[in-house]
Amino acid sequence: MRISLLTREYPPSIYGGAGVHVAQLVPQLRKLIEVDVQCMGEPREGATAHAENFPSGGNAALRVFGADLGMVAAIPEVDLVHAHTWYACLGAHLTGLYQDIPSVVTAHSLEPDRPWKAEQLGGGYRLSSWAEKTAYEGASAVIAVSEAMRPAILNAYPSLDPSRIHVVKNGIDTDEFYPVSETDVVTGLGVDLDRPIVTFVGRITRQKGLIHLVRAAEQFDPDTQLVLLAGAPDTPEIAAEFNEAFGHLKQTRGGVIWVQEMLPRASVRQVLSHTTVFACPSIYEPLGIVNLEAMACETAVVASAVGGIPEVVVDGTTGSLVAYDPKQADDPAFVSAFETEFAARVNELTRDRERATAFGKAGRQRCIDEFSWELIARQTVDVYRSAIEVHG
Repeated sequence: MRISLLTREYPPSIYGGAGVHVAQLVPQLRKLIEVDVQCMGEPREGATAHAENFPSGGNAALRVFGADLGMVAAIPEVDLVHAHTWYACLGAHLTGLYQDIPSVVTAHSLEPDRPWKAEQLGGGYRLSSWAEKTAYEGASAVIAVSEAMRPAILNAYPSLDPSRIHVVKNGIDTDEFYPVSETDVVTGLGVDLDRPIVTFVGRITRQKGLIHLVRAAEQFDPDTQLVLLAGAPDTPEIAAEFNEAFGHLKQTRGGVIWVQEMLPRASVRQVLSHTTVFACPSIYEPLGIVNLEAMACETAVVASAVGGIPEVVVDGTTGSLVAYDPKQADDPAFVSAFETEFAARVNELTRDRERATAFGKAGRQRCIDEFSWELIARQTVDVYRSAIEVHG
């Protein structure tokens, strides 16, 4: 079998969970089948890269479409195309038509469930939504990265044949993420290893809910430190909201550290290894690879119970889950109660280091037992075979 995998992110340029997924999946797939990779951005080894520069001066979504068209022209004769995220969906759909082969898409997220992206992309959000809908409805198979994503996909695209949706969860490389004893990176950030540490890793977007964590942190115990490994905000509006909340937090307590540059993964591994509680306050999360990374480093997790997170974090065993209802996102009283409850769950674990340690050890074992990339690659090839059969 020979396939072409289409993605925006590919090593060394990775900024999100979908990129991590692709980076881990491709080497395992190549042990089983032939894999051509088409990505976006600067040239790099192991893939054919397509610049997002056409049409010049166009909306970001239009320039993604330009890169997609480049992919269609560059893909060799293959048995199947597999797209990751809306960025590559159009390329896979058109290649499927052009070569008369099956297309597969992996649902790392769904555009209808992320309306805040209109704030980021403007009219481009309507284009990304159209591309995703068209690709999903034309696909011979759709991969959901969690059980929770399956009904979400059918809700977003009810015309899909349910038999074409396959659940193949995200995974974690426990040989890359594991507990380490080195402390140079952590102490270099100004962290006091004798005090509890709460860490967040992720983008400053509506989706990741970081604003809720910053507000909740005002209710953390006084000796608890907060480390945010968080890049630049998506939009000026999000930046203004976050900066105001972060500034207020800095005025009310010490031990608050914001690292804006993207750290190497080895450095993130060290920070996670010395973290007491990993915080994931997402308001939307199809699965949440970042929780697996923390768990693999033997770190307890406190997370919102949305999307596929409860399939990763076992409440009372590997961490604590906090209920969140996206439908009440505009209710200040509900949001405030969520932030208070999140802080309470964090405080429970920072006060009980023995329990936090037990959660962390259970979390790593769960990663080893349930989320192997070797297993995920084999399941993905099974989906490919199903897609080829459906396409005929």
